[in-house]
Amino acid sequence: MSDARHPDPGAQAPSAPHPAMLLESVETTPQEKMQRSLFGEILDWMLVPLLLLWPLSIAITYLVAKSIANIPFDRALDDRVTVLAQQVRQTDGKLVSRLSPAGRDILRADDVDNVYFQILGPSGTLIEGDRDLPAPPRNDDKPHYGAVQFRNDVMRGNDVRVAWMRFDLHSSRTGSTAEPALVQVGETLDKRTQLANEIIKGVILPQFIILPIALALVWFALSRGLSPLAELQGRIRARRPDDLSPIDSSQVPEEISPLVNSLNDMLERLSQTIRMQKRFIADAAHQMKTPLAGMRMQSELALRETDRDEIHRSLEQLSKSSESATRLVNQLLALARAENQTPEAQPLQLLELSELAREVVQDWVQLSFSHRIDLGFEQPGHPVMVMGNPLMLREMLGNLIDNALHYTPAGGSVTVRVRADAPAARAILEVEDTGPGIPASERPHVFERFYRILGSSAEGSGLGLAIVREIALQHGAEVEIVDNPNCHDPHLPGTVFRVTLPMQRRPRFIEDIG
Repeated sequence: MSDARHPDPGAQAPSAPHPAMLLESVETTPQEKMQRSLFGEILDWMLVPLLLLWPLSIAITYLVAKSIANIPFDRALDDRVTVLAQQVRQTDGKLVSRLSPAGRDILRADDVDNVYFQILGPSGTLIEGDRDLPAPPRNDDKPHYGAVQFRNDVMRGNDVRVAWMRFDLHSSRTGSTAEPALVQVGETLDKRTQLANEIIKGVILPQFIILPIALALVWFALSRGLSPLAELQGRIRARRPDDLSPIDSSQVPEEISPLVNSLNDMLERLSQTIRMQKRFIADAAHQMKTPLAGMRMQSELALRETDRDEIHRSLEQLSKSSESATRLVNQLLALARAENQTPEAQPLQLLELSELAREVVQDWVQLSFSHRIDLGFEQPGHPVMVMGNPLMLREMLGNLIDNALHYTPAGGSVTVRVRADAPAARAILEVEDTGPGIPASERPHVFERFYRILGSSAEGSGLGLAIVREIALQHGAEVEIVDNPNCHDPHLPGTVFRVTLPMQRRPRFIEDIG
């Protein structure tokens, strides 16, 4: 049987949008204002850390510079302490300094820092130098005699760096060992600070020149890096509204290629949808010509006729043509509604398939009587639960029943059957008829819109099975056409339309109530 076996659903549904309207809506939709700029976002993530790390870099550089500046001056202090210690001798049991006035002047000679020195005997007796130079701390039980040590201290209100050393003097005559002596040399930190500042200036000043250049280079690099996006935007804006050809992805960076490929996939789907809509509208317009032309012709004949019988005959033909046009319009609306149905707009719900099928069969009993066809219903002895849209499933089953009634000759039978395949968790809905059947070669085509098998004399628009297929797809169901195993007449092999849906487990509280 051909697609014309579909029923004439009377339900109203919104028509499919015209491609021109779709393009217009796409074109006139206002662009959403961007909350953030990609350029600004990248620039912030690059410049903010850079500007925050710059002061930290200056502080670290200053500390490192001070540490570096201490090294040569500490070495000079070490030499002075060693030389000064060599000038201390023990004479007649007393410590004396052999430092000459010229040597003292050389020791204190410094153009920038103030230099202080001190030589103390075993009992803290000042042998030579500055009395008020602070003594080193005595927090070590075993001092390292003969080793130069360093500390920071305060002398006359100024910060000083002090090198000091404790040492033993051995009497060359008696071989006795005197108590340790102390030698200290300190100097202010002016030269060290000056050297550290010079290092800082040598490091920081170039950064004041390099930083603006780095910022300009970052700005330029970002502009150049994001320029393919601007070029892509320009190419898309320059397109005609009806140009849905793929975007060339060979001229964009690798990171943008997935975005362009996604856009191309969307354009391909949109182009395919528009092509289907154009074909659908063209086919619908072509199909509407026949009933409209018949209605016009019959109305003109009725106007010219004077015989009441002829006028009555013309009005009957006019009624049949209007009925055919109404059927076609209703099926077009039903198909548009099925195609535009989405789970978000009409969420699926748990329902009992046998009960739904019984209610639909009852709606078609009267028509089956008028066709002198035995319309039967079979169901299992237990509930068959499925997830579905009740309105759409009624539409689908109604089309299958209407299709079977149109193609089954008088005296035949149509059976609606619900059964469950428990091991496979599938619910099966079948509509079985004793009509002329559908050749195997035609079965893949009968679900196409407006397709009718050549030589078919039954009335129909060829939309019923297209509606069935669309609703089945939305429910994750499969539609299969097989011969009726209960028919043995070669001229009337019959047909079975089998719809297989995923079966749901019945909730336990419903089982308890049942």
